[in-house]
Amino acid sequence: MDAQVVKSSSPPSHVGIHVMRAAIRLLAVFVVFLGSLFVWFMMPTNTYSQIWRLQIRQKTNSSTYLGSEGSNIVMFTFPILFLALLGCVFLHLGKKLNDYKVESSSNGTKNRFAVWKKPMLVKGPLGIVSGIELAFFIMFIALLIWSFSTYLHNSFANITPKSAAKNHEKIWESKLDSAALRLGLVGNICLAFLFFPVARGSSILALFGLTSEGSIKYHIWLGHLVMLLFTAHGVCYVIYWAATGQISEMVQWDKTGISNIAGELSLLFGLIMWATAIPRIRRKIFELFFYTHYLYILFMIFFILHVGMSYSCMMLPGFYLFLVDRFLRFLQSGTRARLICSRVLPCEALELNFAKSPGLKYNPTSVMFINVPSISKMQWHPFTVTSNSSLEPEKISIVIKAEGSWTKKLYQMVSTPSPTDRIEVAVEGPYGPDSTHFLRHDTLVMVSGGSGITPFISIIREFLLMSTALKCRVPKVVLICAFKSSLDLTMLDLILPMSSTSIDMSNLELQIEAYVTRETEPKTDGSKPLRAIWFKPLATDAPISPILGKNHWLCLALIIASSFIMFLILIGIITRYYIYPIDHNSNAIFANWLRSVLNMLAICAAIASTASAVVFWNKKKNAMQNKQIQNMEGPAPMGTPESLFYNADRELESLPQQSLAQATNVHYGGRPDLKKMIFEFKGSSVGVLVSGPKKLRHEVATICSSGLVENVHFESISFSW
Repeated sequence: MDAQVVKSSSPPSHVGIHVMRAAIRLLAVFVVFLGSLFVWFMMPTNTYSQIWRLQIRQKTNSSTYLGSEGSNIVMFTFPILFLALLGCVFLHLGKKLNDYKVESSSNGTKNRFAVWKKPMLVKGPLGIVSGIELAFFIMFIALLIWSFSTYLHNSFANITPKSAAKNHEKIWESKLDSAALRLGLVGNICLAFLFFPVARGSSILALFGLTSEGSIKYHIWLGHLVMLLFTAHGVCYVIYWAATGQISEMVQWDKTGISNIAGELSLLFGLIMWATAIPRIRRKIFELFFYTHYLYILFMIFFILHVGMSYSCMMLPGFYLFLVDRFLRFLQSGTRARLICSRVLPCEALELNFAKSPGLKYNPTSVMFINVPSISKMQWHPFTVTSNSSLEPEKISIVIKAEGSWTKKLYQMVSTPSPTDRIEVAVEGPYGPDSTHFLRHDTLVMVSGGSGITPFISIIREFLLMSTALKCRVPKVVLICAFKSSLDLTMLDLILPMSSTSIDMSNLELQIEAYVTRETEPKTDGSKPLRAIWFKPLATDAPISPILGKNHWLCLALIIASSFIMFLILIGIITRYYIYPIDHNSNAIFANWLRSVLNMLAICAAIASTASAVVFWNKKKNAMQNKQIQNMEGPAPMGTPESLFYNADRELESLPQQSLAQATNVHYGGRPDLKKMIFEFKGSSVGVLVSGPKKLRHEVATICSSGLVENVHFESISFSW
């Protein structure tokens, strides 16, 4: 069968929205984004440095309000923030499209494009990389090589024996000085992109169909490049100073020029983060990696003090958007979430169920970060959301497997014979894809190992909703899951929500192939049954609500635009009435580091004030709506066990549970033959998702990229933070 379109024709308003979204994406990608890349491409050339930059500075740097930063704000900061605003409008319009529109999988263009989404690299140092990712990675490396080689060519052309002798240097020393500077310039290109992937609610990532979780690998790649180039930059300068007898430059803090000490401190903090981010250290001593990564604050502060605010405008947009996102997360985590109940499994896993406002919507495979202060006030851990925002409008669930020290402590708190009445939990998120495209396949094969099954629970629940409430034809769903022991099979019980008695599974073609790898036969030696534990939240514990309300993207656009305008006003006032009377735009009198500090304070004040105002306004609005809902519901207010769930014993005997058991085949003593199973599925399009250990992900990616069959399409979705 071809993937079905839920609504055969869109209403006129939806047609207009599609046109507007297409126009916005065209403007954003082909004008703003590519235009910004073109500027980065031209920066090393003489055309830019001797013609364009001089003309722009003549028009901007003479201003008594922005000073020397004016040209770089116009060239580098404003276009990317404008791109973020376009992304917000694009995504807000997308929320108005409530129909599930799926294009036919037989479309030739889509099939040709799908080839580029297949894994091209699997086991290399970059991990699993699709054709599109590899192409962009190669182009980015080419940009770095082009920039460095052009910088060197143009600078070396001006280095002669005469010019070197004038500075009391040898030619190679002058060239080393020039090369060291250019390494820093190229490193700043990487730094300019470094923070985009870690802004979890980024409109720019969503505009390009990316999520922060799926983009973490780009942050890792960029982090390695940044530290490699900045380390080479620092080492070359140390060698240069030692060779020319200027080793005292290492302790130089120039009032109006480059502050070398600040650069060395920034590099030191970066090296500490780089060392603890080594995969082996990150896996074995995660806490060390987690805590040392907070040094990014000092890294960025001293970087700005090192190069000055004018040059920092080149990397400012990505960091600015990250600061907005980080402050919104800080505001959301200040409220304690209303934890209602938990399902405890004998396989040392538990499902936490939180109350949520009906207005909170999210897509399958979304991720939520939680913090339990009684375990650690600093540590935040991501978990996949397993509930469906429409199927379960008043609750949101996550599943946690006790595998690390933090999760084991949480499991012990909940699973003790007499658990605590309340667990204090702070929440950030949920964060996830702006849209999902699983419907475009005829068959969806989901391969998981251990706790990797959790993201697939949300997808199955999404299909349950679509096949029942929306009466939509959905793909055949095949879940291939591998577990170590029979106890782990209880993870399958979490596929259905606690209030599952009203769910009809008859319209969903579901096949579950479960493999128990370390046992040859079922074991029923008195294992503990699944049990539900109810908590008693405080009145101050609030349902999880959208931090910026229903019009999230418009509110985010308002924060970005208003905070940036406020920053320009603040720094304009400071420059006009404090800096300019002293310096008169000469950049030779007023301390460079103090100018940078004032700019940083202005940015923080602008973001904090505007974001706080929008969040508190939405918080007040959410409180009023929640109160109205509680008054309408009568004696069983939203967030109580009676209003959310059915009795757990009744659920275990329900018809949906029987249907789930009938759809499940359990195999003992072996692993699935994934290659044989995946290639056996028929249809014009077979989508394959994988979640679990690294070895499993590589195996599935290798199978899908083999080219032996054309109907298999590997979905490049990462489920591991």
